[in-house]
Amino acid sequence: MHEFPHRYIVSAAAETEGKVRIDGDDVVTIESVPPVEFGGPGGDWSPESLLVAAVADCFILTFRAIARASRFEWVDLSCDVVGVLDRVDRTTRFTGFEVDAQLTVPAGTDEAKATRLLEKAEHGCLITNSLIAESQLATSVVFADQ
Repeated sequence: MHEFPHRYIVSAAAETEGKVRIDGDDVVTIESVPPVEFGGPGGDWSPESLLVAAVADCFILTFRAIARASRFEWVDLSCDVVGVLDRVDRTTRFTGFEVDAQLTVPAGTDEAKATRLLEKAEHGCLITNSLIAESQLATSVVFADQ
């Protein structure tokens, strides 16, 4: 593992209409649109669905690391996450994430230990632990040639 702090750099770009292109170092470009709930076309990833996906992905990767460190054998883990977006004090924000994890283990596995490791993964997920992170904005305005 690398020394902290880690930095993850992502770029997004769009024109006045259409999809937003999202790029990062050594990853496939993806596109997003506003979700149907905000008047978008749906059918593609949105910032909201990407955030909920990050919660699910981080949960599974965290469990994988914890299980490996605990020498815990397992077969499969799937995770469904519902992110609840609401208005609180005139601010639209995610108010909760419902994580439903289904772990498949070999016969004879200690069920209590499996549950403890799943709970440990929930508490150790850096994405959900970071959702109250501070955001800082830097801006610039560029004029198109006239």
